[in-house]
Amino acid sequence: MSQQIRRVFVRSIDDITVERIPAPVAGDGELLVRTTVVGVCGSDTHAALGHHPFMPLPYHPGHEAVGVVAAVGPGAEAFAPGDRVIVEPNLFCGQCPQCRSGRYNICQELKVFGCQTPGAMADLFTIPGDRVHRVPDGMTDLEAALVEPLATPVHAVAKAGDLTGRTVVVLGAGPIGLLVLAAARHAGAAKIAVTDLLPGKRDRALRLGADAVLPADAPDLIHQVKDALGGPVDVIFDCVAREQSMAQATDLVTKGGRIIVVGVGAAGPTPIRLDLVQDREIRVEGTLMYTADDYRSAIALIASGAVDTDELVTATFPLEEADKAFAASLAPEHVKVLVTVEGW
Repeated sequence: MSQQIRRVFVRSIDDITVERIPAPVAGDGELLVRTTVVGVCGSDTHAALGHHPFMPLPYHPGHEAVGVVAAVGPGAEAFAPGDRVIVEPNLFCGQCPQCRSGRYNICQELKVFGCQTPGAMADLFTIPGDRVHRVPDGMTDLEAALVEPLATPVHAVAKAGDLTGRTVVVLGAGPIGLLVLAAARHAGAAKIAVTDLLPGKRDRALRLGADAVLPADAPDLIHQVKDALGGPVDVIFDCVAREQSMAQATDLVTKGGRIIVVGVGAAGPTPIRLDLVQDREIRVEGTLMYTADDYRSAIALIASGAVDTDELVTATFPLEEADKAFAASLAPEHVKVLVTVEGW
């Protein structure tokens, strides 16, 4: 009888269970990895609530994953058992125009490990050997678990161009918004304001280096932001991606400025003031995931100490309590919730 492992199965936010399945085996070009830490992403909770436009239920989560190589399949000998690795979860075709140009994060056939395919919220998982990065010596597993969520803000900040001396507003102080704050500061932004509905999240953004924090529902928000930053804003990172946040972004951004849409919008149309976009030559740009360069930058940023892991990782749960981890991730007092995996 084959060895059994545990794997988390999400049918809905109220139906998250741990199933037993046969242990996987590394195939050609694959690694067998023993999970040590895996994050609960906002995409995970959105999917579990039935709100994510690209992640149907049910699914097997776990794309923010750190682990140790347990076995190496033929063709994946660049790694060896015992190597600590971080998953880069975008699975791409390598043949479409986007892949050939190096923009495989927007592959025409893109799937995401742990979103459209079974992920790493399990004792063991297999993954192609070219979809992982080594964890640097001296970096803890908890720090390494922030690499994937940080890589998205790093990619978004790169999309915005040179931020040196520029003013920035981050709409939304959830995990991604707070990591955008860190990435934008590292990229040289002169002043950064962060908005959120919840006072606790605004306080955390202030502790993490925001120059100003403001209530997202303030009736005079536009005036408050411009007053705090000294005028219209050069770059807006919309980490909420709803009608209200896009309206705020177009009101706040300066002529010739940029709006980078980082949050996952709801399915369907979102109204936007095209008269302002046209008149002010505003550039509105989406951003999806990351590439290996963004991962390397995120790893270096965390290794430098520029990201406050203790402030961002607010709870950990064992694999058997994955349902509690998802519930905690929805609670406003938490930022990044991690699932830890011990021997089975």
